[in-house]
Amino acid sequence: MDSKQKEGRYNRIAEQLRELLRKDGDIISKMSTVTAVLHGKMPHFFWTGFYRLVGDKLIAGPYQGPVACQTLDPAKGVCRACVSRNESIIVPDVSLFPGHIACDSRSKSEIVVPVHDHCGNIVAVLDVDSDRLNSFDECDRGGLEKIVRLLSGV
Repeated sequence: MDSKQKEGRYNRIAEQLRELLRKDGDIISKMSTVTAVLHGKMPHFFWTGFYRLVGDKLIAGPYQGPVACQTLDPAKGVCRACVSRNESIIVPDVSLFPGHIACDSRSKSEIVVPVHDHCGNIVAVLDVDSDRLNSFDECDRGGLEKIVRLLSGV
């Protein structure tokens, strides 16, 4: 899928999610909806889900794809780096990321996007893995950041 097609798909997904997320539901329910839509509509997504920040722990769920690490090591990994830096991170080759946590050896590339509450605090990260190298780019970053903003203030 070229960048123009990908951008169009993200825009359509964002519009669909905007409508779906208007309905009542808690944050877990809304994250489940986001996960289901993204995982079903983006062919390069191998694992799609959230790690929720509970205290100082990153806890899995909701997600779709292979079984995930239930709790991530608090001192390493792409998700923790995303929380520490408070910015999205694209990893073209996870084997080259220092401290990468391999929950599934088939994961080859990854993008992680912070999810903020209405006060700007990180409450979770959206984590997407691909079973192919170099699957994510700035178009994915922009599209996913737009989508997670729909969860702000929930």
